[in-house]
Amino acid sequence: MTATELAADEAALPSHARSRFARLLPQDPALRRLSVITLINTAGNGLSMTLSVLFFTRILGFGVAQVGVVLTVAGAFGLAAGMPAGWLSDRFGPKPVLVVLLVAQGVCSVGYVLVHDLAVFAVLACLVAVTDRGGMAVRGALFAEVLPQDGRVAGRAYLRSVTNIGIGLGTVAAAVVLQLDSRGAYLAALLFDGATYGVIAVMYLLMVHVPPRTAEHAAEAKAGGGMRAVLRDGRYLAATGLNAVITLQFVMIEVGVPLWVVRETDAPRWMAAGALLVNTGLVIALQVRATRGTEEIGAAARVFRRGALLVAGSCAVLALAAGLPGWVAALVIAVGVGLQALGEVYSQAGAWALGYDLAKEHAQGAYQGVFSTGMSGAMMFGPVLITSVVIANGTAGWLLLAAMFAAAGVGMTMLVRR
Repeated sequence: MTATELAADEAALPSHARSRFARLLPQDPALRRLSVITLINTAGNGLSMTLSVLFFTRILGFGVAQVGVVLTVAGAFGLAAGMPAGWLSDRFGPKPVLVVLLVAQGVCSVGYVLVHDLAVFAVLACLVAVTDRGGMAVRGALFAEVLPQDGRVAGRAYLRSVTNIGIGLGTVAAAVVLQLDSRGAYLAALLFDGATYGVIAVMYLLMVHVPPRTAEHAAEAKAGGGMRAVLRDGRYLAATGLNAVITLQFVMIEVGVPLWVVRETDAPRWMAAGALLVNTGLVIALQVRATRGTEEIGAAARVFRRGALLVAGSCAVLALAAGLPGWVAALVIAVGVGLQALGEVYSQAGAWALGYDLAKEHAQGAYQGVFSTGMSGAMMFGPVLITSVVIANGTAGWLLLAAMFAAAGVGMTMLVRR
């Protein structure tokens, strides 16, 4: 789809609908195309995220412990994929590398429907994790090349809002599958998810223009210059580590809050799901707005700090819910989740800006690979930390987590100031 075709589609709408439609869509044609790709991809992701574990246990018949071990091992393989994928994108260009990873991920996802053996399941799960985490790193490099330099952060924010919408749509579809609760329904859902990877691979090939690799750029990547540069860049590695700490907030809201609500408070159990809905809605509404003021690196660090302090505050508020009457606890949890969502949009906006601005422009693939590896590590080890330290120690655990978030925010501004 070209910019002319997009304009023609808008012109065909009534004037009042066209103005409303235009306000919702980004002006940049590349960002519009990426938005469509992201919506398709994340709708499939929302479907599989909700259903995959149930499919492995209820339909394939593997034990819960077996599935847990396999997914943990797969996470370790995924953690190791980001840096090599980033190096490959610097050498060959992000678009061809991403297309190959997407096709491979689609094939492996479809392969789940043929699994009957635990060893085959383990191999597929590891391949899916590698292609998924590798693709995350390469997307960061792709966005750096197809979006204007002063529009990268706002573009990432818009795509994040689209991501939440897509996952929400996929989750709604998953609810229908769960209600049907049949093997055929699960298989159809997983086949649909696998097909989305093929669709978006074609869309990336046809819709996204990426500048070709120069001979100098490819030779430098081949020689490992980008990877050597990032591994010697102490400031960038430190920023990656601080961002990894903030990334724990996603595990907190997805794992910690539901467990806290159900096990340690008298709030209605539906608050466990309601917290995720509140988070999703606020992120969709506020993420683009939160990117304002991140154009300069010092300002981006301050935005990051603001987000980290808000998330720290949310931990302190959530800790207060234990021991309160049911509806009072529900109100406190809602406030805590609201603070977390505000902190999330600010910390993510600051992190995107710093992840790009602290990197060397000619080696965005290697740098984004390292940055995404830090996030993947936090997502992998986060559940153990949240359950064994935070939930197990109650209020003290929440306050310790709050201190970690606050220290990461303050540490980022100190790092950038140096």
